[in-house]
Amino acid sequence: MLVVGLTGGIGAGKTAVAHALAAHGAVVSDSDRTARELLTHPAVREKLVQWWGQGILNEAGQVDRSKVAQLVFTEPTQRGKLEKLIHPMIHEQRRHEMQHARAKHTRLFVIDAPLLIEAGLDRECDQIVFVDAPRDQRLARVLAKRGWDEAELTRREAAQLPLEDKKRRAGHIIVNDGNANHLMQQVLALIEKLRLIALGQDPPNHRA
Repeated sequence: MLVVGLTGGIGAGKTAVAHALAAHGAVVSDSDRTARELLTHPAVREKLVQWWGQGILNEAGQVDRSKVAQLVFTEPTQRGKLEKLIHPMIHEQRRHEMQHARAKHTRLFVIDAPLLIEAGLDRECDQIVFVDAPRDQRLARVLAKRGWDEAELTRREAAQLPLEDKKRRAGHIIVNDGNANHLMQQVLALIEKLRLIALGQDPPNHRA
């Protein structure tokens, strides 16, 4: 089983690439989705309230992710506390997903994680894919989907490795410029390259 790490800029469209890979047989471990699910667990909720008070909850008594994000992205020490709590749980979930995928003889396992390199997950991967997109398009996407302005995007990016550093560590680059057909063509080409790599062959134009 080939393990592929998926990284890229905020709003670049990693999810779209992950969905396309899944549609062609890959098993995708989505760290963001796992983190969202963990915030609904009673033990996690209790710990966050212990740290930050009832104000971290919404009207329904559930953890308000937007309030958590506002706190941890303005106070790095609080972000570190949250990561120490959540990341081991995400890792354990991913380990189970990987074991299940191997048992089913899955050929391609994708780790979709915003902090893939920052968290050292790249060391668990055989190949790294970087999803790129022009900044103006990324900004338009996060504005439409998350309501972030440019200052918020810049603040979030500052908490991660520079994009050029991530790109240099990747063996494959996919450009998600909003053209769905172009994106799918790149994904199919990537799948073929990964297939050849899994077979021990050297694919042409390894780095797209």
